[in-house]
Amino acid sequence: MSASTIKVLKANGTSESFDQTKLFESLKRSGATENVALEVAGHVASELVAGMTTSDIYRHAFSVLRNKQKTASVRYSLRRSLLALGPTGFPFEKFVGEIFKRKGYSVALDQMIQGKCIDHEMDIVAWNDTKLIMSEAKYHHEFAYKSDVKVALYIKARFDDLQGATFNYGKQRKLDECWIITNTKFTEKAIQYAECAGVRLLGWNYPEKMNLHDLIEETGVHPVTCLTTLTEKQKQLLMDQGIVLCESIRTEKEKLKHMGFDEKLIGEVEVESNLLCPV
Repeated sequence: MSASTIKVLKANGTSESFDQTKLFESLKRSGATENVALEVAGHVASELVAGMTTSDIYRHAFSVLRNKQKTASVRYSLRRSLLALGPTGFPFEKFVGEIFKRKGYSVALDQMIQGKCIDHEMDIVAWNDTKLIMSEAKYHHEFAYKSDVKVALYIKARFDDLQGATFNYGKQRKLDECWIITNTKFTEKAIQYAECAGVRLLGWNYPEKMNLHDLIEETGVHPVTCLTTLTEKQKQLLMDQGIVLCESIRTEKEKLKHMGFDEKLIGEVEVESNLLCPV
């Protein structure tokens, strides 16, 4: 049986034929050389078993890629690193706020904003000299979850209540843009409604250009969850202490010592941070 005839299970429960070319291209996009991408994709295809999930395939590909080209393996795992920014949504909000900062904005998180009728808790407020943006962040811990049209409708109603008000962020000003930001995807109906209603959507691969993945690559902001020298428990401990960025490891070494990290581990994590997150 050839690899292309084997059915694999997607995160949403449906099945599809394994596509070795698709895996090869995703490996190339992560920064793997063509030879390494070909070798990894071929290795995975040769050991494919009917009924495997896309998560099984990812873990297999990541394991092989990590041994051959570590920096590419981290970029390949970036989307899953965002899924690990849980269990609450606040680390994701902080992460997105850092992206706005790299784009030249001032940022405030978890703001209570007074609208025309009621007040609203806003996840991310970003502003510069010319623009004020208010954003609702929708964090999901699984690929299969999408932000649907009900979410867009509900959040648009909140934004409508804010449109007539004046805010003091940098200066007295009106709201310029309203965003809904997610680490996964939007449904087609949510996209259709938002485009019509004038709400900006930002998801893993939406819009086609300057989506969340593109912005992460452009700004160099990476989550602490991408560090492979740490266990999941250690990553969660760091996030509980407000350490969300991969690069923050280098400036928070004293805090890591107080949290019980030994010198050897701190050194290993710092080396990986310098390699993966040089910004």
